Amino acid sequence: MKVAHLTSAHPRLDTRIFHKQCRSLSAAGHRVHLVVADGKGQEQRDGVDIHDAGRLPGRLNRILRTTRRVERLARALDADVYHLHDPELLPVGLRLKRRGKVVIYDAHEDLPRQVLAKHYLSAPVRRVLSRTVEGYQRHACRRFDAVVAATPHIRDLFSVFHPRAVDVNNFPLGGELVAGDASPAPRHEAASVCYVGSIGSIRGIREIVRAMERLTTPCRLQLAGRFSEASVEQEVQGYPGWSRVDALGHLDRAGVRRVMTTATAGLVTLHPVINYLDALPVKMFEYMSAGLPVIASDFPLWREIITSSDCGLCVDPLDPSAIAEAIDYLHAHPERARKMGENGQRAVAERFNWAQEERKLLDTYQALFR
Repeated sequence: MKVAHLTSAHPRLDTRIFHKQCRSLSAAGHRVHLVVADGKGQEQRDGVDIHDAGRLPGRLNRILRTTRRVERLARALDADVYHLHDPELLPVGLRLKRRGKVVIYDAHEDLPRQVLAKHYLSAPVRRVLSRTVEGYQRHACRRFDAVVAATPHIRDLFSVFHPRAVDVNNFPLGGELVAGDASPAPRHEAASVCYVGSIGSIRGIREIVRAMERLTTPCRLQLAGRFSEASVEQEVQGYPGWSRVDALGHLDRAGVRRVMTTATAGLVTLHPVINYLDALPVKMFEYMSAGLPVIASDFPLWREIITSSDCGLCVDPLDPSAIAEAIDYLHAHPERARKMGENGQRAVAERFNWAQEERKLLDTYQALFR
């Protein structure tokens, strides 16, 4: 099949879109095209043809003008299947359906609950906007041929009204984050923990930096990612704990692997906002894949995964002292930390891996043309 993945917001080498879905479909023999809007031009990579609609500044431009550019490129491709990755592309999907095309919507987030978590809006506005978004999303997706969801929770929300909703989880690629022939320093001697991903207030950066100043062990934080809020970045740089932070900025996959090779543990202490409670954060499973014990928010779903696999510690993400105690414990007990890391790797190899999710993705595509 000729397949076109469309995104107006994600980078061209997005892990879920490019590294997992597009590459898997290409390896299965499909002709895969990816339409992006990042201003980096056309290229072919790993069997995927990447088409650039160009980058425009500002969120309003992205929603109103970039989506039209993405649609023009998408129509010119005349693909058999169009796979959409952003909510603002729902109208594009409806127009493609009217042209007789097969359309898949990829629900990366629980969008209505995500709107409810936007506390810069008043509570009444959040409720009205959430209901409006939910209604339009349901209206559009009823007309699409399939819905691919990033978690079982999101799949269940769509399966109420769509017979072909499937969860394709963002689990790690096999062996991607495991050190190769290099011989890294033992993790307990490296004396660092890491956080990898988007950095912001509701992702716990204030509490993490405050935890660093409470440590009794000489541990540092390897901070890999971009801040989503400039004011928060400036604020935490003024905390005493910032002296123990190595701010690495955005890293490619090789850089992420290097960071995870020598860390003592991986942090995923997101705040208990409504759209995180049932999420399956990519970074948690990537830490596990790399053999890192996890220090995670004590949410019921996450606790069940971590305790059943014995691969880390759950803490109150709003308590810097609790985060610091977990870091100190793992640093002071290297054999226990090593065992947790091994348990996490085993859990990924057996349950939480992309190979199983890839099969669900490919089966979904095949079912569309039976």
